[in-house]
Amino acid sequence: MEYALEVKNLTKEYKDFAVKDISLKIPKGSVLGLIGENGAGKSTFINSILNIVKPNEGEISILGKDLYTYEKEIKEEIAVIFDRSHYNENLKPSFVGKMLSKIYKNWDNDKFYNLLKEFNIPVDKKIKQFSKGMKMKFEFACALSHSPKFLILDESTSGLDPVFRDEILEILRDFTMDEEHTILMSSHITSDLDKIADYIAFIHNGRMKFIKTYEDIHDNYGVISCKKEFLDNISKEDIVAYKKETFGYKVLIKNRLEIMKVFKDLQIENASIEDVMLFYIKGEKSA
Repeated sequence: MEYALEVKNLTKEYKDFAVKDISLKIPKGSVLGLIGENGAGKSTFINSILNIVKPNEGEISILGKDLYTYEKEIKEEIAVIFDRSHYNENLKPSFVGKMLSKIYKNWDNDKFYNLLKEFNIPVDKKIKQFSKGMKMKFEFACALSHSPKFLILDESTSGLDPVFRDEILEILRDFTMDEEHTILMSSHITSDLDKIADYIAFIHNGRMKFIKTYEDIHDNYGVISCKKEFLDNISKEDIVAYKKETFGYKVLIKNRLEIMKVFKDLQIENASIEDVMLFYIKGEKSA
């Protein structure tokens, strides 16, 4: 299997926080959702693989090339979109396009203007006159116009209304129609990842808690509402975490289908990505 991103034992230490011993592989042609609460280490991880910050330890390979040896070549083949526009907002899209055409070897001016038209972005208005949704669409138009193979998104849908977010997700789906295209998408809006992700990586307190396929989470994890007596009857091996509520307990379980065979009358809800993350962070573990 070929990988768009391979990270081995990445560590970045600060005075009061560290991203520690992170290893991760993203197969080419897939979408990986990176989740975790604010301050968990997601942005530090992304800044490390972009060489914006220097890790203390670790190896990073992007599109089969060592980051530190082939950084210039790699950055021709990747595109990064953060949660806000990083272009001077007094500029117009027409000027930004000219500027980027001198930076990227594979810049496609026709594609750029076609995307601006598709996204309803005015060519000769200053960026500061755009809504937040228009600014993000402009970021995508710029990012996609040099034909990247690997798209890295750091909270790029945050602050957008649901209609704009759905439009952005449609852009991402179109991008991944090419099996050579890969996406790493960091987002606290886990419902977006439910719609597009093939893999989920969960960072908590600077550590990688798990990397799972979306199918694994969807098919095997479930949420039960129950009384204490029932909680005591579930095998501790099947309980990921539980939360005490006013009228009983909520329990995140794995092996959902097996538990349904044993407790045939039990109603088990499918666990969302958000359920899994919140139970890991806030739930209690069985003794």
